[in-house]
Amino acid sequence: MRFARYKNGNYLVTIDLTDGTKIRQNDADTFIPDFPESMDIKITNSCDMGCLWCHENSVKNGKHGDIMNIEFINRLHPFTELAIGGGNPLEHPDLIPFLEKCKQLRLIPSMTINQIHFQSNLDLVRYLVNSELIYGLGISIVNVNDKLISELKEFSNAVLHVIAGIISIEDIYKLSNNDFKLLILGYKIFRRGADVYTQHSEEIDTKIKELEIQLPIILDENWFDVVSFDNLAIKQLALKDLLSKEEWDEFFMGDDGFATIFVDCVEEKFARSSTATDRYDLTDDIKDMFQIIRTY
Repeated sequence: MRFARYKNGNYLVTIDLTDGTKIRQNDADTFIPDFPESMDIKITNSCDMGCLWCHENSVKNGKHGDIMNIEFINRLHPFTELAIGGGNPLEHPDLIPFLEKCKQLRLIPSMTINQIHFQSNLDLVRYLVNSELIYGLGISIVNVNDKLISELKEFSNAVLHVIAGIISIEDIYKLSNNDFKLLILGYKIFRRGADVYTQHSEEIDTKIKELEIQLPIILDENWFDVVSFDNLAIKQLALKDLLSKEEWDEFFMGDDGFATIFVDCVEEKFARSSTATDRYDLTDDIKDMFQIIRTY
């Protein structure tokens, strides 16, 4: 199956499972969803990387979420997209059973892991991809080198995650012209990320500005097969100023919480986004959770 189609509220959603392209269609002036199309889902707080800017405060031997016994998972609409992360999700002892369950429920899971964990667990990553247990493979870039570039080329579904304010223009250039997909994330001034920003705000802001200046070149010269952005990066890089109104209306997928939700399976909380301070206890019904997000 290449395409997934379903009705959500007053519109039709079509997802190309080979490249992740999503199209919303209706004859109305706006889209009104009944349930989330996608979910950012944290399954563990365990990670041995100790990244200074980690907005999740993940730690070595951190707590895992009880992902096999969370009821709302069973009530997700088929073809809901799951962006699975942590912490390091590869450390979760129930990762494979959970992904097998997601496959049975006809969900669309993707997973984001750190570059170091990717390179040290290539056989496991190959198994997850080849068994179609994950569709998208997000790799958080730490150190660009020839070995990494060679390994990434094996995975056509890989999306390289870089953080504005952390990644350098030089490293983006090293990654360019390899037919890679790039996702630019905004710098999250939250938890450890806030502590680092307090100490290094000038350096981080300078890198964000450098990326903003170079962005038209990156896009116009097609350095990457696809370049996408999270909502925070869209704001920090003033992306809207680069697009016409028609382009903006076509490509912008909505604010956080419009058709998305963040779920922390470790703390058993949900929120509008991973940096939202207003958090609510999980319920057994995803529609109830989504309505809370949509309302507040």
